Amino acid sequence: MTMLRFTQSSAGAPTTGCAIELHDAAVALGTHTVWSNVDLAIGRGEFAAILGPNGVGKSTLLKVVLGLLPLASGEVRVLGRRPGGANHRIGYLPQRRSFDPGLRVRGVDIVRLGLDGHHWGVPSLRRNRGVDERVAEVVDLVGASAYAHRPVGALSGGEQQRLLIAQALAPDPELLLLDEPLDSLDLPNQQAVASLVAKICRDRGVTVVMVAHDVNPILPYLDQVVYLAKAGVVAGHPADVITAPKLSALYDAPIEVLRTSDGRLVVVGQPEPPAYHSDRHAH
Repeated sequence: MTMLRFTQSSAGAPTTGCAIELHDAAVALGTHTVWSNVDLAIGRGEFAAILGPNGVGKSTLLKVVLGLLPLASGEVRVLGRRPGGANHRIGYLPQRRSFDPGLRVRGVDIVRLGLDGHHWGVPSLRRNRGVDERVAEVVDLVGASAYAHRPVGALSGGEQQRLLIAQALAPDPELLLLDEPLDSLDLPNQQAVASLVAKICRDRGVTVVMVAHDVNPILPYLDQVVYLAKAGVVAGHPADVITAPKLSALYDAPIEVLRTSDGRLVVVGQPEPPAYHSDRHAH
């Protein structure tokens, strides 16, 4: 398989100020190579998206960052350490899980699991004031105070997702990994959650890496896009990556990038066309 290579930093050399660095990295599951020859640098405080069709290894990349899957070759550093060594500084939201409509657990209890969910046994009846204050803080941060004390099963998909993001934020992470947090949400909720995550990234200086199928809801906020496909990997600033030659070579399909009269870029072909607002990405 021919692999594309897009290098953002000097090969093999650590980059100052990076949250995630991969150098000539490859991952294999059994005898199957998921991706290889990947050079990637995501800066601290950036909002990056991992994009591509099913089966190309988007979630696999997050598992590598968390130290749950080893590299077959190459090197990866996360917050300056080996994968797994800085997990206490990482907030992680796995692929969306649905809550049973009859579940009576309160939203605040779901958020609290982000702080004490690793403990075994029955929770102490003694209240921990510091934990309660932190839970209230992140619930307010995601705008969920009005419904956080209701049963989570009775909440809408968008409300549940805000609480799950609050859970991931509860330990005050430096790096936030979100695996398809917009999946199954309607467009208004996608836009609301995308705006919320971007605000957290900017205001709190949290590095955000989001796996997504559709770039449209998050594109106005992104500092970097990482496209994965069977033909390889391309990463960089949206204005540099969303071009006809790069995407056509990556997906091995004719893809046109058109500029509309109001300055937007529109991708025509495969994958599903994202609209790009160049005025929002001026640097």
